Amino acid sequence: MEQTLEQYNAIADACRSTFAVKTRDYGTAWRILRPSSLTDQIMIKARRIRTLQEVHEAQVDEPPEDAFRAIINYGLMALIQLEEVSITLDDVELTPEEALQRYDTQLTATRDLMIRKNHDYGEAWRNMRVASITDMILMKLLRIKQIEDNQGQTEASEGLASNYQDIINYAFFALILLEEDSTTPSKNN
Repeated sequence: MEQTLEQYNAIADACRSTFAVKTRDYGTAWRILRPSSLTDQIMIKARRIRTLQEVHEAQVDEPPEDAFRAIINYGLMALIQLEEVSITLDDVELTPEEALQRYDTQLTATRDLMIRKNHDYGEAWRNMRVASITDMILMKLLRIKQIEDNQGQTEASEGLASNYQDIINYAFFALILLEEDSTTPSKNN
């Protein structure tokens, strides 16, 4: 578990750095997006990853790792947006420091969930293929879309935040596996 946490934290640092740079460049314009719009952005990235896994050819110079990192950042943005009841055009701007503080809060909660689940599941994800992780992300997205279509109401299942956290953690796992397999023949495609 210690190795996983080191790998997770290294990826988290890279994702946070990208988020910070883009926040300085663009401000917090993403705050105008409703969680459902962020769900759609994550879906676009996940579908691209699956397409590349199936056709083994990219026509855009963006590796799947970039899409997994985008899934992490979009997922954290969605968690931040879930905290707000309603955001108006006048409410979108956060200072870069405030945006990073909210990002860090959601990242910490998501990492803590990963630690607890990893304990209980014995790091079962390490035996998964990256393609299977991609499918799990897509399944979770379809669940989120259904919950969103039901105005957030569920009868027996986890809510939106739990599903976003699972997606984020699956993206971390995929990146860890891709990094580990980058020097050996891949079993994950």
